[in-house]
Amino acid sequence: MSKLALFEEKQVRRSFYNDQWWFVISDIVAALTDSPNPADYLKKLRRRDPSLSDAFEGGGQFVPPLALPFQTAGGVQKLQCWHVAGILRLIQAIPSPRAEPFKRWLAKVGQERLQELADPSLALDRAREHWKKLGRSDKWIAQRMTGQETRNKLTDYWASNEVKPGQEFAILTNIIHEEWTGVSVQQHKNIKGLKSHNLRDHMTEAELIFTALAELSTRQMAETNAARGLKQNEKAARTGGGIAKRARLELEEKTGRKVVSAENYLPAGRSTKKLN
Repeated sequence: MSKLALFEEKQVRRSFYNDQWWFVISDIVAALTDSPNPADYLKKLRRRDPSLSDAFEGGGQFVPPLALPFQTAGGVQKLQCWHVAGILRLIQAIPSPRAEPFKRWLAKVGQERLQELADPSLALDRAREHWKKLGRSDKWIAQRMTGQETRNKLTDYWASNEVKPGQEFAILTNIIHEEWTGVSVQQHKNIKGLKSHNLRDHMTEAELIFTALAELSTRQMAETNAARGLKQNEKAARTGGGIAKRARLELEEKTGRKVVSAENYLPAGRSTKKLN
């Protein structure tokens, strides 16, 4: 389970692995320091504080880096992460007035995760509340959550049928996307003017619907043909994406409107085109 969290309007990527949260170290440094180069700041910090460097290399860091579904064209990037205890150690070494609020924020994150384990519906409620704060409509939120459920069922099928999480998931995701849209995931992000953003969080309602149709069709084709491994699932991905493509082309022909759009939810001044 991986997701974005917000700390004082700063995005912090995290992943739940081996029964605990792991946080992207560069995001923590950026949130506490506003450094334009978090990686360089961390290197200097480790040189100034040998005990921090020892802790970093002696087991506090998860090695190899965790694969998180953010930022790359295929949706997965390997990033250096640290668990809560390690992050608290890092916070102690950073001279920042933001450190104390960050400690309280980490405690809140941990409490929320425990609550979500006891009642998974809370995670959905928090996601819905977060999107509302960002200005999404109830209709958009419903479609986004439906699409995520469709996506989860597809990745569950892949994981159970010899497709490796990480690069192979990314390859199949990009095949599906390129089949139905005519552009790769990265090209679609470029059209919208996105950089380190989640593409689906900036899709229009139509884009979300066609993405869900493509992924639903892919899963059903894979199940029908008992697809196993990357090669067989590539075929299902192309077929599923093609089904959504034909539906997209028919809709565009009848409405005269393109489905793949430059619209996004970027803040004013950064947005190429705002969603209605």
